[in-house]
Amino acid sequence: MTLATIVALAAETTEHHGNVQAETFIFGVIAFVVFLVLGAVTFSYRNVANRHSPKAEAYAKAHPVDQAQVGHGHH
Repeated sequence: MTLATIVALAAETTEHHGNVQAETFIFGVIAFVVFLVLGAVTFSYRNVANRHSPKAEAYAKAHPVDQAQVGHGHH
């Protein structure tokens, strides 16, 4: 038996005709669930800065900074 015969027989036995959309629908469902979970994680970080504003204000009072140094590195 040659390699070409083996490949032809293997291809013939694994061929099937079905509804490909129904068979692959689960991949879309899995992707949708993953995006929902990632969205929930992202949403959980909403308003985090405001939750800790008293701590930030206390730190700012305890560590005064020269106003010339405040900003984005511009003088």
